[in-house]
Amino acid sequence: MSDVVAAQRAALDILYRRHLTLGSRYALLDFPEHANVGDSAIWLGELVMLRGITGRDPDYVCTWHDFDEQALRTACPEGIVFLHGGGNLGDIWPHHQQLRETVLERLRDRTVVQLPQSIHFRDASAAARFAGIATRHPQLTLYARDTASLAIAQQMVGAIAALAPDSAFALGGQARRGPDVPVLALMRTDKERVGDAPALPAGAFVCDWLEDDEGLAGDHASLATARVARGLRLLSRGQTIVTDRLHGHILALLLDIPHVVFDNDYGKIGRYVTTWTRDSPRLLRALPSSPRSVAA
Repeated sequence: MSDVVAAQRAALDILYRRHLTLGSRYALLDFPEHANVGDSAIWLGELVMLRGITGRDPDYVCTWHDFDEQALRTACPEGIVFLHGGGNLGDIWPHHQQLRETVLERLRDRTVVQLPQSIHFRDASAAARFAGIATRHPQLTLYARDTASLAIAQQMVGAIAALAPDSAFALGGQARRGPDVPVLALMRTDKERVGDAPALPAGAFVCDWLEDDEGLAGDHASLATARVARGLRLLSRGQTIVTDRLHGHILALLLDIPHVVFDNDYGKIGRYVTTWTRDSPRLLRALPSSPRSVAA
């Protein structure tokens, strides 16, 4: 395992042990009920840490659309409420932000921990609204997963904000299948993509990972496991990877595959690389300064 991966796993261990011990009860909210592999990788990393420290599963889980306050209080009458980490603290993905704000408004008597997030608001009034909700909560800790997001969080909520890496690093090194294409380009097709696509080498296999395998079913952990396995199989196909997805970068590090990264529309990957991963020998080109082109 590389030093870059090991350092982030160690930082995650410190984060989670700050809040939990063996036997602690907890809830984990905002399960990613969608095909995006990255969010499932975060969820599985969170479960690795939470189960490993407490020795138990979450007492209550919900998605963004089925949060039930009374069900949470019944299933988990005490213990910390964890909000799933990722890249949706802001106004780009409003359903997840609405859940976050609802939880903070309704559960002021509970300790709430926002697991590591990238933060980006396009609307200053939305940022101000969230800051007001967050600062009124008496028992909130907010983790940002890059230094730029931490600065935003500290402006919003002050000293209750802290820096921590993405929870997907808790998965550790992953076994890689043999590659069958020289360059695999995992490129965003959603609202965070940059308008001008990068120039890719001739013959690059271009794809995204926003479609589930047919017939996928199961509980939360099984769904997340299947999605991450799909992502690992996909990335393993590339002898080299090109990506503008943060978890394309993170899973490439866990698979020990050389790769090039481009940024999303607001600099999320560049922020993360600058904070945590720029020293990895598997990262062939770092952001945010690189142009959107790749030599063959």
